[in-house]
Amino acid sequence: MPKDYKDLRSARWFAPDDLRSMGHRSRALQMGLAAEDWEGKPVIAIINTWSDLSPCHHHLRDRAEHVKKGVLQAGGFPAELPVHDFAEQFLKPTSMLYRNMGAMEVEETLRSHPVDGVVLMGGCDKSTPALVMGAISMGIPFIYLPAGAMLRGNYAGQQLGSGTDVWKYWDERRAGTINKEQWQGVEAGIARSYGTCMTMGTASTMMSIADGWGLTLPGASSIPAPDAGHKRMSAACGRRIVEMVWEDLTPGKIITWESTRNAVTVAMATGCSTNAIIHMIAMARRAGIDLTLEHLDEIGHETPVLANLRPSGTKYLMEDFFYAGGLRALMKELGDKLDLSVTTVSGRTMGECIEDAVNYNDDVIRPMSNPVYHEGSLAVLKGNLAPDGAVIKPAAMNEKFQVHSGPAIVADSYAELKEIINDENYPMTPDSILVLRNAGPQGGPGMPEWGMIPMPKALLKDGHRDMVRLSDARMSGTSYGACILHVAPEAFVGGPLALIRTGDIIELDVPNRTLNVQLSDAELDARRAEWVQPEPRYGRGYGWMFSKHIEQADKGCDFDFLKTEFGAPVPEPEIN
Repeated sequence: MPKDYKDLRSARWFAPDDLRSMGHRSRALQMGLAAEDWEGKPVIAIINTWSDLSPCHHHLRDRAEHVKKGVLQAGGFPAELPVHDFAEQFLKPTSMLYRNMGAMEVEETLRSHPVDGVVLMGGCDKSTPALVMGAISMGIPFIYLPAGAMLRGNYAGQQLGSGTDVWKYWDERRAGTINKEQWQGVEAGIARSYGTCMTMGTASTMMSIADGWGLTLPGASSIPAPDAGHKRMSAACGRRIVEMVWEDLTPGKIITWESTRNAVTVAMATGCSTNAIIHMIAMARRAGIDLTLEHLDEIGHETPVLANLRPSGTKYLMEDFFYAGGLRALMKELGDKLDLSVTTVSGRTMGECIEDAVNYNDDVIRPMSNPVYHEGSLAVLKGNLAPDGAVIKPAAMNEKFQVHSGPAIVADSYAELKEIINDENYPMTPDSILVLRNAGPQGGPGMPEWGMIPMPKALLKDGHRDMVRLSDARMSGTSYGACILHVAPEAFVGGPLALIRTGDIIELDVPNRTLNVQLSDAELDARRAEWVQPEPRYGRGYGWMFSKHIEQADKGCDFDFLKTEFGAPVPEPEIN
């Protein structure tokens, strides 16, 4: 049943004829508002992740004004509420350390204020999961407004892909094939506008997942940030959220097992970032959906990569994807691999949202008959080295390493790793397997994106550009190569990764989804008995809380006390 004004959350603050509500109204009047601004209207929060140190979100201050315009057009009352900015480039030691803090901030900001619905504005890697996780836990109607990708990079007539070409040209710089002037040319040309990375990195992956889940207006994730259509989409989000409030279209009616499976399928078909696994598990579990690594691997097995976008593809970027028809066209190509009956924030079914979609370039968005890669972007590995799982991106690695064994070269820290990879005379072969440990959720701390281990100079000078690299860290979604990531349990808490030594033989078999070290159970047990727990990373503050409550990568790295099953739902605040 549609809501009346008396049913709105905000009415609890503004409507009663009592002392406390008089105070709320008088303070609204203090800000120059009038009763006409809120009476009979839903209050719409605009959660904005803009900041002066967030290049991906640098346009969101302007876009918030377009959202407000849409809210006003639809008869709502807009209220912009800023939160943490999630700037991937500048937050140290890693933005992942703050994803859960951001989710808590979003949830509590919404719960504690007189708001009835919310437009979530984000895009840079951790912002999408943080915003969505917090809004799911709050439970009021929400719509996600993706920041959109930046324009293509350019240098010396070559298109540049953010992140992906950074890794490529950095290897060439270290190999001595390009000079400092060329490197600086790449630096100046790779990020030409506001917006997120324009490769299918984590930002584009997570925005596409939100779109495929039905949490955005149809196709919103594909619109480039500088495109005028992005402003129109922002206003449309403002109009639609007002309608969603009156319809009482809450997250629980949109986020179902079927829509979650759609989101995973879409992710795999885009050639998604490995980070998608951690974030999707965390988001789904906030909605009470027990998404597991096994589910992700199963869906990946049967979903081909259709988006010919870097780094899994060879040529194209998000701007090309938009011109080719965007995510709606890719979903149309997926056909019966999707459940088109699910509801979206638009109020229409997914089938209705994509029925008129057209693929304008079948090299950018491949048909099922001609995929970029025959099965999904990601694979889950298990074995005595990763009993709870590890992740690899087969579509973005040299195929010869899919079945491989070689001796480990072990680094206990990133500083030690840098010494190894920068030593031109370090003894290794292309069969060696570089191992970085103590870089997981607790060890990092926060599981930094150190898993894209640069190629060692000892191999670069001989022309090698890929090798097997293994860690309990994450990897930027813009990265590529034979990198095994998210090894769980992590070394810092005593996982098997903590027990291996330089020279141990590691075996990788991607087709059979296995990752093992050639050590007997007895030898592993003996080494475990000798292992010493590292000192905690933090003695106080947020980092201490993080270390006490963070879950492992296979569980989504959420805080244990934020899981749906941890306790009873949080009640609405008393207004006294």
